[in-house]
Amino acid sequence: MIHPHTEILYVNELIGYGVFATQFIPKGTIIWVLDELDQKLEEAHVLSLEPLRRKQLVKYCYRDNKGRYVLCWDIARYMNHSFNPNCISTYYEFELAIRDIYPGEQLTEDYGYFNLDEPFYCLPESGSTRTKVMPDDILHFYPEWDRKASEAMKYLNKFPQPLKYLIAPKVLDTVNAVAAGKRPIDSIRNYYYDRAIQLRAVS
Repeated sequence: MIHPHTEILYVNELIGYGVFATQFIPKGTIIWVLDELDQKLEEAHVLSLEPLRRKQLVKYCYRDNKGRYVLCWDIARYMNHSFNPNCISTYYEFELAIRDIYPGEQLTEDYGYFNLDEPFYCLPESGSTRTKVMPDDILHFYPEWDRKASEAMKYLNKFPQPLKYLIAPKVLDTVNAVAAGKRPIDSIRNYYYDRAIQLRAVS
């Protein structure tokens, strides 16, 4: 579920739509949480669909570390990519604001931790030499992403969090311990879907 202080707006003809803040969202805010309304679809089911539906589905899905396609039920699926994002994902299946986000500002994330099926080509951005997102980006950029997520987690319990109740109970104690500085954050690298291992398992 996406944060309640957001809305979907048209960006331009090239980008299409995006998610924007309607109120001030401070650093450390939980922006999105995987909840029971989000669909998790097995690869075999997705591949069994006719091309039209499969193409649209894959466009708006990401893959978890088990290879399942996850389709967000709300406007979260319209969050756009940036190499300089203001939000970041965690291994605990929620996203955080990694800096203050102001009303009217677009919420963005790095698609590099989404286990994409194929490269995603992007517009050039100042401050980054990257021009495409690769399926194995997690393996290359996880130290930087872990550092940013860990820094944002310090603010998790500093103010009300309207989405915190949706964090999976099995990880809630761990999340609170990380926020309190009592343990290190679990690396987003653990969310990497290793296709080679999967292929060996079914062969």
